[in-house]
Amino acid sequence: MASATILRRRRLLSGSNPAWTLARGFRSDAALEALQKAREDEVPNLVLYNYPSFSGAFSALFAHLFHTRLNLPCLILPFSSVDPFRVEDIPVEKMEKCYLLDFIGPDGFAAELSRRSTSQIICFDHRKSVLSRIQSPEDFPTNLEFHVDVGKSSSSATYEYFAKKLSDKSPSDGECVSLLSLEDRERVEPVLRYIENCDFRRWSLPDIKAFDLGIKGWRSRLNCIINPYLFDQVWHSVLDFLPPVAVTVRLHFVREPLRCCFTSLHPFKILYLIELLT
Repeated sequence: MASATILRRRRLLSGSNPAWTLARGFRSDAALEALQKAREDEVPNLVLYNYPSFSGAFSALFAHLFHTRLNLPCLILPFSSVDPFRVEDIPVEKMEKCYLLDFIGPDGFAAELSRRSTSQIICFDHRKSVLSRIQSPEDFPTNLEFHVDVGKSSSSATYEYFAKKLSDKSPSDGECVSLLSLEDRERVEPVLRYIENCDFRRWSLPDIKAFDLGIKGWRSRLNCIINPYLFDQVWHSVLDFLPPVAVTVRLHFVREPLRCCFTSLHPFKILYLIELLT
């Protein structure tokens, strides 16, 4: 069985699951069919991530890597406040864990999920507005967890959570398993700092405004229902800080005499200049 499951353009992969025809959307027929199929197959893990949010997409990436490393079946879907899933859509009665990444859902959503089953409902968010909607920890059901840190982005918190969970595992063969290699950590962690800086509107890192401008064009690609290559793109493109990728594309639209002006500039500043010129 596949170690992690994401919704594809023409196929839902969950082990040997059959293909499904997909519609564009969030609470679409295809998404509901995927959830129903997960119920029938008793898929033990569900990940819903906030769309269109880079913290949500990166959080989903880390969940994907975690389940892949452990060869655990998992269904991953975007959650949009524009057309949100309803509590009755979620097959929590057959699941072990349900993650809400970078959001906690509409009022009462997470609490109602926890009341309907013994599944663990694990939520991550970083917005101050969420705090007023959460009861005191003493009132939480035992199967409901909220990880809300208003000083740390959801993507950073989720990264640390899954990295620790994986490092705590004891492989039967004695081999150490980690979420990311040292080389990958050196690539990922700076990107998470930039995303966090944007999430909290600190604007304190070098060229942060240009970085924020560069990633905005990627938001529509963060839906794994219509973009089956989401995690590959996040891994190979976004982790290169995105602006250099955007520059490569956008330079084709800049007049040739101007092209030489960009060669000595930092990629973030190149992108910012191109935006101003176009």
